[in-house]
Amino acid sequence: MGQGHHHVDPEAGDRRVFAAIAVNLGLTVAQIVGGIISGSLALIADALHNFSDAISLIIAFGARKIARRPRDAEMTFGYGRVEVVAALINYTTLIMIGLYLLYEAAMRVIDPQPVEGWLIVIIAGVALIVDAVTAALTYAMSKSSVNIRAAFLHNVADALGSIAVIFAGTLILLYDWRLVDPIVTVMIAGYILWQSFREIGPVIRILMLGSPPDIETRSVLSAVREIEGVTGVHHAHFWQIDEHRAALDAHVVIDKGRWSEADAIKERIKTALSDRFDIAHTTLELECARHACDAPSEFGGRGDDKALGG
Repeated sequence: MGQGHHHVDPEAGDRRVFAAIAVNLGLTVAQIVGGIISGSLALIADALHNFSDAISLIIAFGARKIARRPRDAEMTFGYGRVEVVAALINYTTLIMIGLYLLYEAAMRVIDPQPVEGWLIVIIAGVALIVDAVTAALTYAMSKSSVNIRAAFLHNVADALGSIAVIFAGTLILLYDWRLVDPIVTVMIAGYILWQSFREIGPVIRILMLGSPPDIETRSVLSAVREIEGVTGVHHAHFWQIDEHRAALDAHVVIDKGRWSEADAIKERIKTALSDRFDIAHTTLELECARHACDAPSEFGGRGDDKALGG
């Protein structure tokens, strides 16, 4: 965790995101006009998704700016998690759009509409170019940010949607097969929903204070117990501060007769956790074996359930 990320200069990254917003807003207007004139639901579906691209990029842009604010008395962990919130908003929006498109496609199957093939192919071709440019602008940043990755996936889905719309327009031109328009719309919606449900899980996990999915919690506690001078660890809380930073909060029991070494033992624990698991933020409450908590729970602490409404 936290390894091998590709970092883009923040200001250069902002310029890339801003450029991507501009081209997507311009394309959305062109697609909606084209979809209305041509009568293509698939093209309007692509336009709605493109508009969501622009909105997702605007949210991502704002989140990037906020995330760089220094920590203060109001936000002692800093503002980094705002990017996770932005990702949740973007994926939720995508799911709503996907469900709406499925509904509209069903209506088109019941009542097919005339569709103008040439206009669809031309506008979808332009859309594909814009989607490719936007994806290129955000690709490098998507590797290190769940926020930008959400926006990037909007664009990847949109590029595939544009290819599908071109295919539909071509079939309409060649065979006047109007049913292909809602079929392609269902394909676009299905891909949007599949990607969104797959990606929203890890985002919710962070916001629910779940442990990092790539680190086994019991392995972390075992590593603490292996430190010389430690006889037990309990009341552990293990969570992600944001996408790249994990934190551990726990009570550690120091062996009898070794309380004078407590500070050195704590330092060994922190070093081991940092080196083995890349856990940089640890809060350890030390207890002497003679006066340790009575019947402690391995995870959480007394009063946690009550504090959380349990």
